[in-house]
Amino acid sequence: MSRPVKRSLTLAGHRTSVSLEEEFWQAFREIAVERGLSPARLATEIDRDRGLEMGLATAIRLFVLRDYRHRLGLE
Repeated sequence: MSRPVKRSLTLAGHRTSVSLEEEFWQAFREIAVERGLSPARLATEIDRDRGLEMGLATAIRLFVLRDYRHRLGLE
């Protein structure tokens, strides 16, 4: 797995950055495309639902993992 790379996003009109490994970023982008959303829009939805106890990068990784598990019928 690669090292995290910092990427900039605009969430609800505010610039932020998130550090994700390339594998997670690619999976996240693929999920966004499948849902007809931009990565920034999907990140905004994840950000809105994540709560204060979790960082955005962690929330995105867990979102990708849940999507993967759902596809495999594990959830």
